[in-house]
Amino acid sequence: MPKDERAYLGNMLDTARKAVEILGTKNRKEFDGDETLVIALTHLVQNLGEAARRVSPEYQKDHAEIPWNKIIGMRHKVVHDYLDVNPDIVWHVVKAELPSLISALEKII
Repeated sequence: MPKDERAYLGNMLDTARKAVEILGTKNRKEFDGDETLVIALTHLVQNLGEAARRVSPEYQKDHAEIPWNKIIGMRHKVVHDYLDVNPDIVWHVVKAELPSLISALEKII
């Protein structure tokens, strides 16, 4: 694996872990009531997508267990359609999707 691939994969793993850690055991009501938390998690989801976007297409193809298109698509949504980012999706991504992404990344790094 080229050095750059490791750096981006490591960044993805660190970012996903950080998002899950920041959300912690907060419930949906606490999430909805904390604008700073929503902004922070949205930013981390964006950063995760940016790192994923920089992983080579060949590596992405070799590791189809990672939902590259979804991760990168979420990044595009946050960056280009930032006025219409749905907090429901950010909540779902961090709460339901990132734990399995962390496991998948740990296996390939």
